[in-house]
Amino acid sequence: MPTIQVLDSHVADLIAAGEVVERPASVAKELMENAIDAGASKVTVEISHGGLTFLRVTDDGKGIPAGELKTAFLRHATSKLRTAYDLEAIGTLGFRGEALAAISAVSRVEVMTRPADAPLGASLFLEGGVPGEIEEAGCPLGTTMVVRDLFYNTPARLKFMKKDSAEGAAVFAVVQRVALSHPEVSVKFIRDGKQELLTPGDGALQSAVYAVLGRELALGFREVKSGGDGIKVTGFVSQPACCRASRNWQFFFVNGRQVKSRLLMAALEQAYQNQKMVGKFPACVLHVEVKLSQVDVNVHPAKTEVKFGSEREVFNAVYHAVLSVLEGDRSHPQATFSPARPKQTPGQTTMPGLSAQTYRQLTVADVATPRFTPKPRPTWTPPPAAAPRPSVPKKAPYVESGVENLVEKVDNSVHPVENLVDKVDKIPQETLLNSKKLEKHAQVIPSEPQPQPIPEPVATPEPKDEPVEKPVHMPEPEAEPVPEVEPWRLAGEVLNTYIIVEQGDKILLIDKHAAHERMNFNRMKAQGYQAMAQTLLSPAICRLAPEEQAVLLSNLPLLEEFGFQVDDFGGGALAVREAPDYLDVEDIPDTLSQLAQKLLTTGHADPAAARDELLHTMACKAAIKGGWKTSPQELERVAQAVMDGSVKYCPHGRPVAIELTRKELEKQFKRA
Repeated sequence: MPTIQVLDSHVADLIAAGEVVERPASVAKELMENAIDAGASKVTVEISHGGLTFLRVTDDGKGIPAGELKTAFLRHATSKLRTAYDLEAIGTLGFRGEALAAISAVSRVEVMTRPADAPLGASLFLEGGVPGEIEEAGCPLGTTMVVRDLFYNTPARLKFMKKDSAEGAAVFAVVQRVALSHPEVSVKFIRDGKQELLTPGDGALQSAVYAVLGRELALGFREVKSGGDGIKVTGFVSQPACCRASRNWQFFFVNGRQVKSRLLMAALEQAYQNQKMVGKFPACVLHVEVKLSQVDVNVHPAKTEVKFGSEREVFNAVYHAVLSVLEGDRSHPQATFSPARPKQTPGQTTMPGLSAQTYRQLTVADVATPRFTPKPRPTWTPPPAAAPRPSVPKKAPYVESGVENLVEKVDNSVHPVENLVDKVDKIPQETLLNSKKLEKHAQVIPSEPQPQPIPEPVATPEPKDEPVEKPVHMPEPEAEPVPEVEPWRLAGEVLNTYIIVEQGDKILLIDKHAAHERMNFNRMKAQGYQAMAQTLLSPAICRLAPEEQAVLLSNLPLLEEFGFQVDDFGGGALAVREAPDYLDVEDIPDTLSQLAQKLLTTGHADPAAARDELLHTMACKAAIKGGWKTSPQELERVAQAVMDGSVKYCPHGRPVAIELTRKELEKQFKRA
């Protein structure tokens, strides 16, 4: 039988390094966080061969005194903590004192540093965690860390590294997240001698978003700014029409630290409920600031997860902040036309013998040639009621009651997101266009964000004879003056599906089915549809995971609001005696499992969210269909709902209207 013995210090360092240093991206993250904690305003990251053979991080921070240089590479040596009480309010990115010791244990490290009060700098070389002698060096203010030959002494870890391109992409993703977390720091990234990122470091988050995520995504963002009860939420979220196919574009930061949080993800996506398409996920860059004593960052080896002291308040703060932005956005997606492409015979890939100038002339001639001759169509004359009219006052947007009890619909298969982000602005425009169906010339892209002045809040008098119930967590938004709607005119309908509205120097195409579906959904929800509970002939026996069963049994009153009557059947099973009338018996176990996961993730669930799924179907069935002949009065009513802002997206997230400007039309007719 093997005897228990203390491991050699070198072996212990290698084991500890395995928890902190997983790949070159981990090294870049730890060194950049140290640079920011040192007060750097500029950080440069350079890598070669994916960061395995060479990784250098240079900053202009405070530097390390020569007498403390060797101490900095000892385990649990740090300048950020002194007592156990300091762990209760951690305000720095690093605090454990493990990073430098772990990095030096599995690589060859060279450091050069100079504080502001030192005339000369100092350099130190370490190999496998063993330091050499400290030498004087001429170097600028700040610190430069050079890490070479990562995992040279741990072949078992080295063989699991991916290709240089994959490891380099992971380092790039880390640099991007750090740049978004601290827009006041100018971040530069150089890979194999080529600069791939440079942020201005002007303190404006919008500048960092534009530099990191690119123009296309940045223009589809809307600014978020909210605060109250010690919780501040700022940043940007995407329009519902600009949602992405994955959660890789969701960036959450808590007190300047990039985190992966199911709670924040749940709050974000709940705000988009009934506004985004199924299978699409909103993009965001959200900064959440809470009191240091209300968040525990010492719950994960890589410090990428945090635990909040008041999860419900944080959930509500993020949810209301995002929801208020979505409800206040009155813009419509713009329609653009894909450029005509020169004709090409099958199998033809090049045009030998033609100069560049001749080729351009041929291309222009081909584009200028009409591709088809449109057949004349009978025009539709609007009725007298559709004549130009004065401005129509905007109706108050539909506000859902009991919103603080809502819960987000997140798949049970949510895993921690590895945000390996590719630069959007490096994708060729042709690739973006070819990813669509080219025969559809109109594409939907986000409209240009227009700066709007913030109106002064208007005090709303409240009746004195009725007590006003104050929100528990978030303050109610103050009433704002309703902007007047620019006069518009109903121009007609095409293809028995799309309503044409003229407003100023733009044209709106409205999908009458999608708009009417949202109108039905809002009306049914306002009427307070309630699902009925039906008694089952024989109880449905459901076997769930122990934690799911426990959380359901502790929330029996909530289950009754959903229409379930559940008992503990024993043996790790639940007996369901009543279920909602719209739910099939075979779907009961999956529904209860999803409900349990929501309770485990956010601590609460909303029966209205389950009813919304049913209302989606009912509203769609009752809506007018594309291709149907619709009376002018009905078209007028649908257009009115869209133009006054009460209808923006169908319940499934599709836009109800797209915008076509005069300038875009003139470009198509070569008038611009």
